[in-house]
Amino acid sequence: MGEGMSADRQESLARAHSVLVKVGSAVLTTPWGLNVPVLRELAAQLSRLAQSGRRVTLVSSGAVAAGRVVLGEARREAGGVSGRQAAAAIGQGRLMREYEDAFAEHGMICAQVLLTRDDLRSRARFLNARNTFGRLLDWGVVPVVNENDTVAVQELKFGDNDALASLLLNLVEGDVFVNLTSTGGVLAENPLSAPDPAVIPVLQSIRDIQALDLDSLCGGKSSVGTGGMYSKLLAARRAAQLGVPTLIVPGREPGILDRAFAGEPVGTWICPAPRHVSRRKYWLAYQCEPQGLVRVDGGAAQALCEQGRSLLPGGVRAVEGNFGPGALVRVFAGQRLLGVGLSNYSAADLRRIMGLRRHEVAAALGDAHYPEVIHRDNLLLDAAV
Repeated sequence: MGEGMSADRQESLARAHSVLVKVGSAVLTTPWGLNVPVLRELAAQLSRLAQSGRRVTLVSSGAVAAGRVVLGEARREAGGVSGRQAAAAIGQGRLMREYEDAFAEHGMICAQVLLTRDDLRSRARFLNARNTFGRLLDWGVVPVVNENDTVAVQELKFGDNDALASLLLNLVEGDVFVNLTSTGGVLAENPLSAPDPAVIPVLQSIRDIQALDLDSLCGGKSSVGTGGMYSKLLAARRAAQLGVPTLIVPGREPGILDRAFAGEPVGTWICPAPRHVSRRKYWLAYQCEPQGLVRVDGGAAQALCEQGRSLLPGGVRAVEGNFGPGALVRVFAGQRLLGVGLSNYSAADLRRIMGLRRHEVAAALGDAHYPEVIHRDNLLLDAAV
């Protein structure tokens, strides 16, 4: 690790005012239920962070795993999505009871917050949630956040708590994202194909998270969680766009957060991008899954990527999927993903006007049309989707 990069890391951790920590099921549970000693150690470290004057938010998995252990073997394995949701309903209370007791030992209060994508998709509800989190953090309370598995349907799910945490960074205005993993850090090779992969040296290889080939680097998902290293690095890539560094550390090591914030070079540090996107554009790009795909020609790709232009109908060559106006869509040039943006047109109307000039669009749709398919203010290039 270079001295300059080490100093940057230490400075980022030292000056961090808002810290978001995510812990997954692989760290927090065993085959027999919650790993209470690990949970209590985590609560103790988070309490020390909060008592040092920092605002601390915790995103915690573990409800489904905690609930399944209470059930008999037959009921535990049956039920599909509804079984998982029922297990979450059983386990969430047990999870929070352990957190409440653990934080209380250090004079701290925690608060349960359960979210679905719909809570962040609406701009008004997003702002309301931001105000609620702000008040809790002003009071010195540690929000303990989880996806609301009991009621979330597929289109309202974040996918995993790594994705949820990356969106919360925007909401709580996080300065540092700490992701606790069951490994020692980011592995240099796919653990499914390499028998003994090494951890990437701290800061050495993840100066530019955008340059990593996540598909080849990362293996599958863990058996108890829904994430895996792929989703952790995808969340880190998003965080980097927002200007937030990510620290991925082994969650079961005693005192790992204390050591990291004391300056010890543990885990893997992922640098923020040199150019940051606005919080509004970040919210637009990641508040829901893309609903379709738009393919553009080379001229349009150059205008978007090199000249900061909007996407016009004349540059569109193909439309895939069925979506309405205002939907989030992927933008491709050939096989290259350029980014995501909000389409001013439905898929049906876009198929009618793709490749047309402005006066031809007016003839096809009448006067009630937009000059742009996707305005540059509603487009995020190099999106981590």
